[in-house]
Amino acid sequence: MPTLLLSIDQGTTSTRAVLFDLNGKVHGWAQKELPQNFPAPGWVEHDPEIIWQDTLALCREVLSKVSATEVTALGITNQRETTLLWERDTGRVLHPAIVWQDRRTAAECQAMACDRVNQMISAKTGLILDPYFSASKLSWLLKHVPGARARAERGELAFGTIDSFLLWRLTEGREHATDASNAARTLLFNIHTQLWDDDLLALFDIPSALLPEVRDNAGHFGTTTLFGHPLQITGMAGDQQAATIGQACFKPGMIKSTYGTGCFMVQNTGSTVVTSQQRLLSTICYRLDGQTTYALEGSIFVAGAAVQWLRDAIKLIAHAGETEALARQVNSTDGVYLVPAFTGLGAPYWDPLARGAIIGLTRDSGIAHIVRAALESVCYQTRDLLQAMEADGATRPSALRVDGGMVGNDWLMQFLSDMLALPVERPVVSQTTALGAAYLAGLGAGVFSSLEELSEKWQPDTHFQPQMPEPLRDSLYQGWREAVSRTLSKGT
Repeated sequence: MPTLLLSIDQGTTSTRAVLFDLNGKVHGWAQKELPQNFPAPGWVEHDPEIIWQDTLALCREVLSKVSATEVTALGITNQRETTLLWERDTGRVLHPAIVWQDRRTAAECQAMACDRVNQMISAKTGLILDPYFSASKLSWLLKHVPGARARAERGELAFGTIDSFLLWRLTEGREHATDASNAARTLLFNIHTQLWDDDLLALFDIPSALLPEVRDNAGHFGTTTLFGHPLQITGMAGDQQAATIGQACFKPGMIKSTYGTGCFMVQNTGSTVVTSQQRLLSTICYRLDGQTTYALEGSIFVAGAAVQWLRDAIKLIAHAGETEALARQVNSTDGVYLVPAFTGLGAPYWDPLARGAIIGLTRDSGIAHIVRAALESVCYQTRDLLQAMEADGATRPSALRVDGGMVGNDWLMQFLSDMLALPVERPVVSQTTALGAAYLAGLGAGVFSSLEELSEKWQPDTHFQPQMPEPLRDSLYQGWREAVSRTLSKGT
């Protein structure tokens, strides 16, 4: 019997291929950093051909170390909302991928906003009108790529998020599909009817001929023959939903937070769509066998990206691993706050025009203070989300399960536990996003029988318990809220 599952994890700052055994243990992996392109202020793009070539190369690298017949199935997980447009006959992409962080359509979204539109979008999608999501990005492409609209209406072009693009390429154009979790992030999909919505398509002026078929998260997506042996693609999910599955958050109330380029907190709400009054998102957690499980989500645009900025833009560090030691060098930031609103602020503020700031600098402020402030900002933003969820009536969780590239920083995880006044649990397998895609592939291939079977595989590695006195915790957080207020655009 084949004993391995291959996962493609195409993220915002890197692409990786990971082989898991059926117990969720990493059997082999390869990773490559993805270049970030910033052609104008607030614009973020990726080269889709680099994404594709890296995906191929990384899969071939990990598969070269095993027999192809050992691999049961392939799962895909991806950076969500990032938008592409390509030719159906050739597969040629017509424009660089517009990344989820991109804010070029902020003015268009503001111009569309009114009570009627906002209420319709919220009621149908559980989301808000914001450049973060795919619809305004796709509308921009149709307006700015020469001939795109006419060709789209003739059915010559295809739209997709990264999952759909990779599936198309892996199946050599045979499959144009996405899954329910990715579709739910486009602003075009009705999470109640589970269909592309005509009213939303009309609002953004999107021809329906562009759209992929929406499928369950586990099932047959197609077959790829690019790796020397036919391999079934049987699982697909957006990265945050995949991480939720990898963290085995299958019961209503369970919650996880992923710390990658951004930070995303997701709480399973079961069969109930929770309508947020705190500007959080109601979304699809996963859809299996036609049954939809929903989630409440808070999205932070910049988490690990702040560390990347420290390294690449202002060169305070040479590599991300330095941040923990620097944070420990000082007892506090001495009042320095870094608000990483480089591409606006996400939940619960939703201000695309907010801009980043370092506040509270004095003559004594040094590199360690700024680096520590960047790390602390991730924890403050997480508290923003947790408090918003609780204000929406969500049950306070008994613990927060964490994953992503930043969670290996013990200092950061301890500060997070302190700021939330909540135990933080780091699992044995930190690559939970890739693991979730592998689990879905296993479900789709019939390797696993149920979510309960997967739940039994989750194992904690480290528990962090809150230690900070409440007055200090609240004082630091109040300073954060004051710093944020100074970065918000007028009228927010």
